[in-house]
Amino acid sequence: MTDYHFYRPEDGHRLPHSPLNAIVAPRPIGWISTIGRDGTRNLAPYSFFNLINYDPPLIVFASSGWKDTVANIEASGEFVWNLATRAQAEAMNATSASVGPGVDEFALAGLDTLPSTIVAPPRVAGSPVHFECRMTQLIRLEDRHGEELDQWLVIGEAVGIHIDPAMLEDGVYQTARPVPITRGGGPADYFAITQDALFKMKRPD
Repeated sequence: MTDYHFYRPEDGHRLPHSPLNAIVAPRPIGWISTIGRDGTRNLAPYSFFNLINYDPPLIVFASSGWKDTVANIEASGEFVWNLATRAQAEAMNATSASVGPGVDEFALAGLDTLPSTIVAPPRVAGSPVHFECRMTQLIRLEDRHGEELDQWLVIGEAVGIHIDPAMLEDGVYQTARPVPITRGGGPADYFAITQDALFKMKRPD
């Protein structure tokens, strides 16, 4: 019988590093572009991110702390999700730097932009997929006691979607073709999604 390592999170995990990020992994990256009230372009990655609904398409990400991205979305109601790939991994990482609200992370990371069609924030040039989003909900998270946390959940509806045609084969999007990157555990772990990791299972009838 396995002697599991058990802990109550409120008492600490008793390990060198919290295992949560490594267990719930790899996680897709929310590479979010926004525009500040003063017109400054902002770009930041979030690893608590996912698609949560098909129709309408809703995406969600969570921010630890009230950061520029959240403030910009609250003010404008708009943002763009950009697919982070292996080719742009280092640039994506550069945009995670803790800098002031007046810093343009596109310039900081040496990234060019593409104009969006519906919303104001720009898209990341070179990224093969973009979701232009309008915010539907901004929620402050709470613990089980009802205490408010400094954690903010943003839900947005994708109102415009851009796909590089090179990512399509006979009209079907090829998940591994752009080599998207995902976040693992620890301070530096990432994983690339590649075709050799693919296996297929059909749902039972």
